[in-house]
Amino acid sequence: MKKLEVVGYKRSTLGTKSAKDLRAESLAPCVLYGGKDQIHFAVPMILFRDLLYTPEVHEVELNIEGDIYRAILKDAQFHPVNEMILHVDFLEIVANKPIKIDVPIKVIGNSPGVIKGGKMVQKLRKVSLKGLAENIPDFVTADISGLDLGQTVKVNKLTVEGCEILNPPSNPVATIDIPRALRGKLTA
Repeated sequence: MKKLEVVGYKRSTLGTKSAKDLRAESLAPCVLYGGKDQIHFAVPMILFRDLLYTPEVHEVELNIEGDIYRAILKDAQFHPVNEMILHVDFLEIVANKPIKIDVPIKVIGNSPGVIKGGKMVQKLRKVSLKGLAENIPDFVTADISGLDLGQTVKVNKLTVEGCEILNPPSNPVATIDIPRALRGKLTA
């Protein structure tokens, strides 16, 4: 996983009014859980640009007033109208304790079905993994080089060393769709 540093400040007061005041100062209220204690803190919203608006997975090094924590982004809530960050949840990475995280899927290879005129449709963009933080990859690859027209790669064909895939094995990852123009030629 890629690493990213985020600097935060402990919150002295909790609650709705305190959170509104923080947002007015362009700070996002946050919580870190999963370790010994829950830690409530605030982070300048600009620091989330590289973390929230990317499909990549990051290990976050939280620097909260000098205390360093290893964490992953678990959830972020946005305002429904203006898309402002309302709240962010982080899960602390504890040594020898597995974590669950969604990792992007990267489709590789040249499919014979695409060369014949088919269209590759990616049905699943992320796969859920469970494993130690050290074993979580940046992405999972799905090879489509053996797919012909109408064929599909499913989750059971994906392999990740040191991690367990939590998605159902029969879920499709990528399919080679047959275009309408070719359907008549294939049946005739």
